Amino acid sequence: MASDIYKTISSPSPEVMFKDRKSKFYGYAFPILDEEEVKPILEEIGQQHPTANHLCYAWQLGVEDIKYRANDDGEPNNSAGMPIYGQIQSFGVTNILIVVARIFGGTKLGVGGLINAYRTAAQMTLEEAKVISKTLQQQFLLSFDYPEMDKVMRAIKQNQLEIVSQEMGMDCKITISVRRSDSDRTEDTFSSMHPVKIKRLNI
Repeated sequence: MASDIYKTISSPSPEVMFKDRKSKFYGYAFPILDEEEVKPILEEIGQQHPTANHLCYAWQLGVEDIKYRANDDGEPNNSAGMPIYGQIQSFGVTNILIVVARIFGGTKLGVGGLINAYRTAAQMTLEEAKVISKTLQQQFLLSFDYPEMDKVMRAIKQNQLEIVSQEMGMDCKITISVRRSDSDRTEDTFSSMHPVKIKRLNI
């Protein structure tokens, strides 16, 4: 896989349920772009399952600079969050949150049983999710005077570049988005177009 391609999920997955000795494990996966999104999702699942004893989860964000968290929510150490996170790694996905809600069935499963149950619920959840490939993008700001407009727009069209935003006036500004692996070539294209100015943006 090219270094600027990564896998994530396109939309929240349907609910799955894994059962072991009367304990029920409900699994969910959500695409996320920010850690701030985690808490409201957990609250929503808590409302869906008011009798759940544990809401265990793991998330991962980022492609080159990866952040992750695994939470056992009161289950024995590393018996829930890390097995869930292991499935995120196994499927090679990022920008994702997986939550498993457990409703206790009266029989203790032991640490080995819990690890297996949370891992299986997370695996089933990811199998139901729609995994997609995305490319890392680089944005550039193009600044130029109105007379350069035709030249700039022709280059954007020829190179099939995506326009994110544009301000047209005497001073024109266009923000474009390109695939990361094409960013150097794009920069060269517009740098050679005097007096057009091109600037990389950090998003």
